This record gives sequence, C-alpha cells and structure tokens, in this order.
Amino acid sequence: MTQLSISEARKNLTKLASQLNDEYETVEVTNRGKPVLAIIAWDLYESLEETVEILGSAELQTRVKESISELRQGKLIPWSEVKMRLK
Repeated sequence: MTQLSISEARKNLTKLASQLNDEYETVEVTNRGKPVLAIIAWDLYESLEETVEILGSAELQTRVKESISELRQGKLIPWSEVKMRLK
C-alpha cells in the first residue's frame, strides 16, 4: 500500500490513476500522520459496492447461498447452453 500525505496526494492526484496498476492496490492518504482517505481503482470500488449491496440484502444473500448449494450438488448449466439461452 502506498502512503501519501494529503498535500502529496493533492500534488500527485492526476498521476495516481496510472500508479494504481494493480486492481487491489490502495493509496492511503494521511493528514498529520493519521489515515483519512483511501484511493482505490474504480473496478475495486464497484466490486466493494456490489459486495456491500449483497451483504445488506437478505434476499440476495439467500440467492447466493442457494447458488452455492446448487454448485455443490453439481446442478450446473454448461456455458454453451447459457450462451444459447442468451441469444
């Protein structure tokens, strides 16, 4: 994890996007030595947002558990069949 002071982050803000090469890399922004912000890649932000949505929804959690159960029971649909259904 990269750590920058808030003034360093301000100076380098336009460069930070290209520095976040790894999807899971985080830039910790500090103010007087204490972490105050995290800068993350957009893909990671969207993933976290979706995860929070699933964790906050009893219905979605139930659907995920059902899917895992079906997976363990071998109730899978071949990818070729899925593609056909989407056409």
